[in-house]
Amino acid sequence: MKLSSRIHLYSSVLMAVILIVMNILVYFVFSRMTVDSQLKQTKAEAVQIAGNMVEAAKSVPLADLQRSYVPAGAGIKVVMPDNSSPQRLTTAPGVELDGLDEPYDTREQVRLITIQGETYAFASIPVIWPDGSVNNIQLARTLAPTMDILKALRVVLVAVTAIGLIPIVVSTRVLGRLIMQPITALTRTMKDIRESGRFRRIELKEQPKNELTEMGAAFNDMITLLESNHEKQEQFVSNASHELKTPLTIIESYASLLKRRGLERPELFQESVEAIHSEAIRMKEMTEQLLLLARNQDSWKIEMESVELSELANGSARAIRDAYSRKVDVRAEGEVHAWTDSRRLKQLLFILLDNARKYSDESIVIEVGRKPPGVYIRVIDRGIGISKEDLEHVFDRFYRVDEARGRKTGGAGLGLSLAKEIAEAVGAELELESLPGVGTTATIRLQPSGTRGQG
Repeated sequence: MKLSSRIHLYSSVLMAVILIVMNILVYFVFSRMTVDSQLKQTKAEAVQIAGNMVEAAKSVPLADLQRSYVPAGAGIKVVMPDNSSPQRLTTAPGVELDGLDEPYDTREQVRLITIQGETYAFASIPVIWPDGSVNNIQLARTLAPTMDILKALRVVLVAVTAIGLIPIVVSTRVLGRLIMQPITALTRTMKDIRESGRFRRIELKEQPKNELTEMGAAFNDMITLLESNHEKQEQFVSNASHELKTPLTIIESYASLLKRRGLERPELFQESVEAIHSEAIRMKEMTEQLLLLARNQDSWKIEMESVELSELANGSARAIRDAYSRKVDVRAEGEVHAWTDSRRLKQLLFILLDNARKYSDESIVIEVGRKPPGVYIRVIDRGIGISKEDLEHVFDRFYRVDEARGRKTGGAGLGLSLAKEIAEAVGAELELESLPGVGTTATIRLQPSGTRGQG
């Protein structure tokens, strides 16, 4: 059974049960209140008649008393202690109470009785007669009008229940469709995505937030993530195949050369090995960068903490000095703390230092300082610089300012693109300022550790 049919069935049954139970409760409450009111009225009437009859019994015969005090729609009888009655039951015109034969009782009673299938309100009132005996004055009032009203009420409630089921069935059908509309749209969209191979999103109408709209928003977020991952994957495959083609061709060419002439010409051996080694290193670095760029930032396992930037800058400068024998100066304004991920920030700093090393021959300067409302690290080189036109594209993947120079230095055009994503992941801003022939300044702006709870 479809979910919409289940919603329709269950909600219809539930609403029908609620309606029936409510109508039954209404009937029983109303009938109880009505009957109780008739019993109270009968008792009050019996007490009043008993008092009047005791006063009049001193001078009026009992037969005349019963005829005088019998109320409309009722019957009255006086019962002696020996269960005898000097007079038969006296009834109002149109009332049949021949079956009334209640025994003598000294207790006051008010209850319902049934005679020949008819319901009556019965009241028995003990009274002290003028001769000193305790007699019963019994009054029975027909409840036929009340029973007729209750019967009519039953018919009305049954009719109301039957009529009320019609809008219940219709409304629950509409309710089921309204509830299933976003789910149906979700299913239809997923089928379209599967058949067309293109990512689509559900159109969310302007309405108050509820579970269904949240589900639609979550689906759209998921599609955005899947689309981003798909684009990253396609871009990764395309870029990797394009960029790995050249080093693989070089390695293959030199390997073939060694295979053909390596034994005959030993001087080719050193050249070929150096070329293959260089291209292998470049392939390894490029593959690592491509893999990192292909992953979402959520999977980078960012661990934010308070980091002392001067210490991190000195450590990075020392590593560059030892690895490349380059002069790197660190200028710091004492201890400067930032709220970031030390591991990723160090990786970002190495990318900037590696670029400065490749494109400059003079010493590299690392500045660490404060510039309210934040702190910063700058990497300054006095290299060849970047033109204004190229500066707008240096963060694009595989973009090189000079293709020949990029090949010469071993770059694949991924470093600054990766640096930009790392900066975003650790909550930093990355800026580049450069002039051809003057040099380049890369600035990493960070939040001080004292503001980590903000933003």
